[in-house]
Amino acid sequence: MYASGKYTSRGPALIPRMKTKHRIYYITLFSVVLLGLIATGLFQFWPHSIESATDWTMDKRSVHDAPLIRLPVSNPIPERGDLSCRMHTCFDVYRCGYNPKNRIKVYIYPLQKFVDELGVPISSNGLSREYNDLLSAISDSDFYTDDVTRACLFIPSVDVLNQNSLRIRETAQALAMLPRWDKGMNHLLFNMLPGGPPDYNTALDVPRDRALLAGGGFSTWTYRQGYDVSIPVYSPLSADVELPERQPGPRRYFILSPQTAIHREYRAELERLKEENGEALLLLDKCSNLSQGATSARKRCYKGQVYDYPQILQESSFCVVLRGARLGQAALSDVLQAGCVPVILADSYILPFSEVLDWKRASVVIPEEKLSEMYTILKSIPHRQVEEMQRQAHWFWQAYFSSMKSIGLTTLQIINDRIYPYAARTYEEWNNPPVVKWSSVNSPLFLPLIPPRAPGFTAVVLTYDRVESLFRVITEISKVPSLAKLLVVWNNQNKSPPEDSLWPKIGVPLKVVRTEENKLSNRFFPYDEIETEAVLAIDDDIIMLTSDELQFGYEVWREFPDRLVGYPGRLHLWDHEMGKWKYESEWTNEVSMVLTGAAFYHKYFNYLYTYKMPGDIKNWVDAHMNCEDIAMNFLVANITGKAPIKVTPRKKFKCPECTAIDGLSLDQTHMVERSECINKFASVFGTMPLKVVEHRADPVLYKDDFPEKLKSFPNIGSL
Repeated sequence: MYASGKYTSRGPALIPRMKTKHRIYYITLFSVVLLGLIATGLFQFWPHSIESATDWTMDKRSVHDAPLIRLPVSNPIPERGDLSCRMHTCFDVYRCGYNPKNRIKVYIYPLQKFVDELGVPISSNGLSREYNDLLSAISDSDFYTDDVTRACLFIPSVDVLNQNSLRIRETAQALAMLPRWDKGMNHLLFNMLPGGPPDYNTALDVPRDRALLAGGGFSTWTYRQGYDVSIPVYSPLSADVELPERQPGPRRYFILSPQTAIHREYRAELERLKEENGEALLLLDKCSNLSQGATSARKRCYKGQVYDYPQILQESSFCVVLRGARLGQAALSDVLQAGCVPVILADSYILPFSEVLDWKRASVVIPEEKLSEMYTILKSIPHRQVEEMQRQAHWFWQAYFSSMKSIGLTTLQIINDRIYPYAARTYEEWNNPPVVKWSSVNSPLFLPLIPPRAPGFTAVVLTYDRVESLFRVITEISKVPSLAKLLVVWNNQNKSPPEDSLWPKIGVPLKVVRTEENKLSNRFFPYDEIETEAVLAIDDDIIMLTSDELQFGYEVWREFPDRLVGYPGRLHLWDHEMGKWKYESEWTNEVSMVLTGAAFYHKYFNYLYTYKMPGDIKNWVDAHMNCEDIAMNFLVANITGKAPIKVTPRKKFKCPECTAIDGLSLDQTHMVERSECINKFASVFGTMPLKVVEHRADPVLYKDDFPEKLKSFPNIGSL
């Protein structure tokens, strides 16, 4: 039996035609569902937090425009503050989460004007210029977020910088009213002038629960190590007075005391020191013959003579910073700005940013009871060290003290480093001026969390004028598969390097760096062009190394990135007859050094050699034009406690036609000085760091009777 079907001009109608009313129904249903999906998407991705809708923008920074919030007397008051708080007990790190930039996100509460039930503000100053500058800097930084749900740290818009202007109880109630207060968890308060008469507490008296405190006058009794942040007391003169650049060196005065409100006992002791040491010490005080005002704040006097302040600070090598009613003093900032080394006499004072800054490099801290010995103590400091401290003091001010922006962002960076310790700034980044670009190098002494940014190695060829030999070296090195870049250090100031068209054509970038002075240490300078972690230092006459030997050396270095991995081996020996160390270049069964005429090492050691070499070793090497390779061996062995690694059996490396006229190492006096170098360096280091080993690294199949094509490194020289 066959079913009958309807046909149209387009073929059989297998599906009955939908009735009009059903069609309208389904179209309507589809439209509703589509609109619902669109609305859901908009709601999901559009900022929908009530709090984030009133973010910290320019039009919210006026107290006059801020909404008025009345505080009932019955409002709760936070607890005094938990002295046992630490980051692992009172801070919720899970709010911060993981992000690719390893940076915390900071939310600033919208500005509000808090008053009591009678309409009296909680602060006599409202929002100070300094706190407004601080919040503005944070809101313009990479730390800021206007999405409260993404925030790791919360900063109230309640200004507590100066406790003198606050009503303690009402300010605490205002903090407790903040929507996300949660007993102060993950909240940060900034305070520079804590305490009040008569006792002047060294921490903010406002009850604050578990909130972190960035305080300007902490003592060892109130500072919560690893939780609070000690910040400087900002000096308004920093913004108003621009001091001329002053180079480190001897000054007109040896010691200067610039503070006016000094306790009478301290002033009497300073007067006695003045009598003993005369013009070397200048003791300044308030000018009694000037009218009060902004002008008088910038003047200091001594026996009727008027001095401009803070300009006078630049005329002294050391400047005394004594404790006043509060431990933290704005004078510290003025002194640093002038490049005057601060002499700090404030027992139990936690110095600003001492969690990351090495104050021994920029200041002298003396117990208050030893004020009478101050002159003798300061006289014992070498002149060269004083100049370094002057330079460091001024840089500290530039980097961390000069503005509310610097203070605020430094505080956030310290907290950021606690939360993301694996991405934290190093000691060098915090304490070394930016001319030393530590941020571009990682120490090989710790395992990296991620692979090296630039694989391969950079060959650094030190040359003077042996152009033909140099070109042969470049040609041979260019055959090494792992070569990433070739850097030629042209050490001849009297002769220009060859024209570009004459250089060998190679498959990697070739860069020529001309030095300003002929120094052997130029080979170890941390040039910006070195982007790889691995560096091959090689002389312009080392032409006998094959590409297989160089590639194998690099592979060994990758397994031991904290070692010197090289080819020419040398040994140090103790000469019992002479009673001193001796340099040995003969072929022996032992090795304690590999010469950097052909050696791989981590570029981190370039920074240590250039900026951290102990004593006068670097200057001695440059003056004698010898032993830079021995110095590098001493440095690496002292840092790591490990011996170098000699690779491959080859013992002859230089070009046969290179004569004593061409090079340094063939001169007779050169070899004698090598022994002197070892004894000199051992004396400076205070120990003999070199380690002796009796092994070298060779390829696995080097001696096996295998076809050459099966060996990874077939072209390994035997001599």
